[in-house]
Amino acid sequence: MTPDPQRRIPALIASEIQARPDQVAAAIALLDGGATVPFVARYRKEVTGGLDDTQLRTLSDRLAYLRELEARREAVLGSIREQGKLTEALEKAVAGAVTKAELEDIYLPYKPKRRTRAMIARENGLGPLAEAILANRGADPQQLAAGFLSDAVPDAKAALEGARDIIAEGLAENAELLGQLRAHMKQHAVLKATLVPGKETEGAKFSDYFAHSERWSGVPSHRALAMLRGRNEGILTLDLEVDPEAAAGQSPAERMVRAALEVAGKGPGDQWLSEVAGWTWRVKLRLSLGLDLMGDLRDRAEAEAIRVFARNLKDLLLAAPAGSRATMGLDPGIRTGVKVAVVDATGKLLATSTVYPFQPKNDLRGAQTELASLIRRHGVELIAIGNGTASRETEKMVADLLAALPAPKPTKVIVSEAGASVYSASSLAAAEFPALDVSLRGAVSIARRLQDPLAELVKIEPKSIGVGQYQHDVDQYRLGKALEAVVEDAVNAVGVDLNTASAPLLARVSGLGPSLAEAIVAHRDAVGAFATRKDLLTVPRLGKRTYEQCAGFLRIPNGAEPLDASAVHPEAYGLARRIVKACGRDLRSLMADPARLRAVEPEAFVDDQFGLPTVRDILAELEKPGRDPRPSFRTATFAEGIEDIKDLRPGMRLEGTVTNVAAFGAFVDIGVHQDGLVHVSQLADRFVKDPHEVVKAGDVVSVRVVEVDVARKRIGLTMRKDAEPAATGRPDQRSAGAAQRGPQKGGKPSPAGRGPGAAHAPERKGPSSDPTGALGAALLDALRRR
Repeated sequence: MTPDPQRRIPALIASEIQARPDQVAAAIALLDGGATVPFVARYRKEVTGGLDDTQLRTLSDRLAYLRELEARREAVLGSIREQGKLTEALEKAVAGAVTKAELEDIYLPYKPKRRTRAMIARENGLGPLAEAILANRGADPQQLAAGFLSDAVPDAKAALEGARDIIAEGLAENAELLGQLRAHMKQHAVLKATLVPGKETEGAKFSDYFAHSERWSGVPSHRALAMLRGRNEGILTLDLEVDPEAAAGQSPAERMVRAALEVAGKGPGDQWLSEVAGWTWRVKLRLSLGLDLMGDLRDRAEAEAIRVFARNLKDLLLAAPAGSRATMGLDPGIRTGVKVAVVDATGKLLATSTVYPFQPKNDLRGAQTELASLIRRHGVELIAIGNGTASRETEKMVADLLAALPAPKPTKVIVSEAGASVYSASSLAAAEFPALDVSLRGAVSIARRLQDPLAELVKIEPKSIGVGQYQHDVDQYRLGKALEAVVEDAVNAVGVDLNTASAPLLARVSGLGPSLAEAIVAHRDAVGAFATRKDLLTVPRLGKRTYEQCAGFLRIPNGAEPLDASAVHPEAYGLARRIVKACGRDLRSLMADPARLRAVEPEAFVDDQFGLPTVRDILAELEKPGRDPRPSFRTATFAEGIEDIKDLRPGMRLEGTVTNVAAFGAFVDIGVHQDGLVHVSQLADRFVKDPHEVVKAGDVVSVRVVEVDVARKRIGLTMRKDAEPAATGRPDQRSAGAAQRGPQKGGKPSPAGRGPGAAHAPERKGPSSDPTGALGAALLDALRRR
């Protein structure tokens, strides 16, 4: 009897996410009922026993896979049953399959197929010959074959070939044998990459793999994807070698095939069957299983690449916001000019301009005068400079300008412009700024992403933000699904201001979507700001079920209901007020001075509806209502005079910002238009298995240059402190070991696509020109005239 999937699936998932089956079953019921992962993770802890969002995401993904497996299992059983071949043992085997591959191995002999050579051999009456050879090992197969000649089988050779095809097909459909061989290959197979002759120059970026081999089971994601890309581009050939050291015919794999035929003696039949076993392994099984393993390798590599991309994206979205301050965004350019946009503290566009400080116009003074005028007129506090082409030249121009301006001066910051061009050309940007040039829209996005990376980056398709490795080589559906989940979790972890959030940001809130988000914005524009969360129920098509899912993640600062500014869900307002009453204070005064909350015993407020997790969450929220989980804003300082990879020397000590974290290390922007790599072995003075243990995208770090390869545009960096630090910006006289490198192609995004949005502030010790001389006087004079 097939085990009940309703019990089997929760039990299996529970073992994978370190939870109990009843927790998983409860979570499945909530998700099936329409609840979102953020809602279940935050507001249904009592029901699920405290499963967090990571566990719930894994649960959701595995649930989909296992339900597909169950549906396929039923289809397989139905097909075999219709054929009249379903036995109790076979049904038990089908019920015990735990993967799709294992299930298909069992089904293979019963799967309807096109005519094969074995089918033709059976039609020609050679089935009994194969059975006779298997049954009588002492008989000579040549003599047995003589009794099966016909018009379709002209000689003994043709008869034996037909018998071989029948036996080989049986071996290829032997689920137990396939399982043994697959397990053996996974443990012992070696992946070998070789250069296609004549492709040395064209494939230089794959030079690490021109003659490379390693155990299949240990190939890391980035190397697997690099080699697969090299094969796809016609630079490399890939092959799986199985037992290469074994003598001909003596490999463990061939012995397994012979064992399946019970070849043990020395009779003529055994010798012939031994040859059939070797032929079947070399021609059929090795090839088909090799393709399976290469598919498994790609799946494994893609899963890891997607995980890395998702983790980096999460760090990027949750990067520190600079806050609500008037900001100038600069989208650098040479011939086309530097695009300028100024936004107010809320992100509203105030002014735009284009300046031409570089060739061919070289109007440096005019550009600085225009920027100075905009800074003074709009009270600019921050200047966000995109990190693409001409970024450092633009940063130098701004540094000279700021040195000439009187205090208070804006803070200049280099930010990632990854995806800015995608946003600029989007229908969303066109609807927001219909009369604005596409290039100027990019400057607006750069300014806003400094103020609040999360609010701005949700407008861009996650795949367009370059913080992945080989992101274009992985399954785009799986990647998109994983990244959408990351964005949803990030938005709901931070919370959204109901009265100021854009439609794209609202669309990511639990329970909402693009349609309801647009309806909320339309209602807000028509009626005015929402006074309370309950007012959401007046929005067309937003019912009680949706309200339950979204309300806790929407904030109304300074509204009629103080709790609307917090993460306390409306369903728990009564509990929150009981806690406040027990403290002997009114709600607003308690939220302003929460010291008395620390004396509250959470257990005293547990009841039939709310358990200890919810009580503790409410106490934490009342103590710091509406707190932002993102870190405080911090900037990096780029070294003066270090603007190009050619300026770097081994031993230089520099500061930079982590732009991307891969399985093999972390990429760091040190201000030379080419990220440097801190290999995982160079991240700390201890063993590091996962780079995320040490760094995340957006971190400001101190690094030392250990290797510079100008031709290949590779920079090796170290964060280890087990060597004497060099003077800032000066080469260390000691020899520096070269950092190990992962493949550059795809392992880091191009300069224009570098993540993340956490910013860098390239502050120099002094301006590159005289700040109190002619430039300062000219700028001040120009401002007075305006």
